[in-house]
Amino acid sequence: MELTRRHALAGAAAIVAAPLLPSIGARAAAPMADKQAPSFYRYKVGDVQVTVVSDGVNTFPLGDSFVLNAKKDDVAAALEKAYMPKDKVSIQFGPLVINTGGKLVVLDTGNGPGAFASSKGNVGQFATNMVAAGFDPKAIDMVVISHFHGDHVNGLLTADGTPAFPNAEVLVPSVEWKFWMDDGEMSKASGDRMKGLFVNNRKIFEVALKKKVTPYEWGKEVAPGLLAAETAGHTPGHTSYVLSSGSGKVFIQSDLTNVPYLFAANPGWHAFFDQDADMAEKARRKTLDMVVADKLQLQGFHFPFPGLGNVEKDGNGYRVIPAPWNPVI
Repeated sequence: MELTRRHALAGAAAIVAAPLLPSIGARAAAPMADKQAPSFYRYKVGDVQVTVVSDGVNTFPLGDSFVLNAKKDDVAAALEKAYMPKDKVSIQFGPLVINTGGKLVVLDTGNGPGAFASSKGNVGQFATNMVAAGFDPKAIDMVVISHFHGDHVNGLLTADGTPAFPNAEVLVPSVEWKFWMDDGEMSKASGDRMKGLFVNNRKIFEVALKKKVTPYEWGKEVAPGLLAAETAGHTPGHTSYVLSSGSGKVFIQSDLTNVPYLFAANPGWHAFFDQDADMAEKARRKTLDMVVADKLQLQGFHFPFPGLGNVEKDGNGYRVIPAPWNPVI
């Protein structure tokens, strides 16, 4: 179409007049939110339903001793490679509620109400998120503990020091129980961290729970479809699990690795919280090789939420590929 002089003059007049028109500002439909929705995610393993319930995220500066046998610069480079801040570490926590159809089973309990208060809600979210997911703590039949670190056992108690799951049987690894309840081992503990763990575990299991626990053995089913697997090293009785139902199967690795972009990618790295670092490394390599060979899905307590993925060999280490979010249970 030919542009006439009249058209051009009309267009120029419109441009000049445009600033005189009233401006219409964008208006937000609602106030900005100040928190996330309650964090839980469900999936099925055969006929069993698993609900991953977030306990929150702990972020802290990367120190020189977070990885004992690696340079801080190498750890920072691994963080940066994973698109994380190179000067900070963020550790997530993901306890489980397993509905077998006949039993409601909690697997590890998170950092607890004390940590919720001291962290201003960053961690210790398991209790509130579990209720938001539709679970009544009084309806829990069994609580299975993988090992006796605070981020796994502190949620056994409420803020007033009473049992958080009053009607549940509490099951603990027999090797773990024997170690932490041994007065001789407690007398040999060195360093504030180990001494503090003994004090905390005695407060929970001896004082609050009055030793009303059921020790279990490796290689045996501790709940319907939940087989206990020995993965010692992180602690003397550290336990992982194979959850099976029908043709479905998932390996629940507990703390076999911490964040995967550090300790699965670099299985030879020794975290400062591994009690026997050499044994923990051997367990990590052996177990991840098995998971790769058997093509098992993996559920990681410290993996990015919701912590479910697949594992493949990647050079000298392993790569965890997160399972895609599924809107259908």
